[in-house]
Amino acid sequence: MNKVDVVRPMADQAPRGLGFFAYLACFRGIVWREVLRFLHQRERFFSALVRPLVWLFIFAAGFRQVLGVSIIPPYQTYVLYETFITPGLIAMILLFNAMQSSLSMVYDRETGAMRTLLVSPFPRSFLLLSKLIGSVAVALLQAYAFLAVCYFWEIEPPLIGYLTVAPAIILAGLMLGAMALFISSVIRQLENFAGVMNFVIFPMFFASSALYPLWRIRESSPLLYEICRVNPFTYAVELIRFALYGQVGPRLSDGSIDLTNLYVVIGYTVFFLGAAVYAYNPSKGLIARRGGPGARAS
Repeated sequence: MNKVDVVRPMADQAPRGLGFFAYLACFRGIVWREVLRFLHQRERFFSALVRPLVWLFIFAAGFRQVLGVSIIPPYQTYVLYETFITPGLIAMILLFNAMQSSLSMVYDRETGAMRTLLVSPFPRSFLLLSKLIGSVAVALLQAYAFLAVCYFWEIEPPLIGYLTVAPAIILAGLMLGAMALFISSVIRQLENFAGVMNFVIFPMFFASSALYPLWRIRESSPLLYEICRVNPFTYAVELIRFALYGQVGPRLSDGSIDLTNLYVVIGYTVFFLGAAVYAYNPSKGLIARRGGPGARAS
């Protein structure tokens, strides 16, 4: 039995000698590390805003006269195209931030920094969840910075919407971040990350309700409509859209509220987070099969 075989089982179990404050210190350290990394990489902040602002200032201005938006929930009247795509652009920020977090995981794995994290006496699920929450905290700052720019562009949801959208952004960020954590376990080398980003980000973004209403997609292509319905990004966009107007979901004919968007986002979050925890398991997951950090030596 080698040293790795002794250390890994201990790391997979909750340590008896560590109490609440030890967990709190570990959680704060991981989250603060993510925030500091973001603050020290100013170009990351501006690049996160450039992509949605290009869509808002350039593409939306050109599509305004082409793509009219009828009165659909949660809107009470006709809205400009810029207003309609704003929730989708917020979700775009969350998606790109999640992939950036996935990139940092791959980088840490190649440099060996992840090994120090994964061999700590804390449960791996707690470490990954802390990493995920740190990434969502950064995405929340980016999303509100984008909303501030939208305000000066005369995209003004109700004041209560700036508060009610926060839980929706957090839930959507958790779902997309958990998906990115799982993807980071699949990527073998840093050089392969760009291809994976193009394969994941653009199909998820364009095959959703981020840029056009689902009823228009159904009229033009029933097949694409069905793809949009199984796309988790669609439900994240709609959850943010209704939250911006102080709602959880559309109201049904019997007066009840449709909570499909909320349930689907929570369900995908649990699924992707569980898959990520399994993938980073040193004895069962994908990391072990590739001989990654924390894997058992043969």
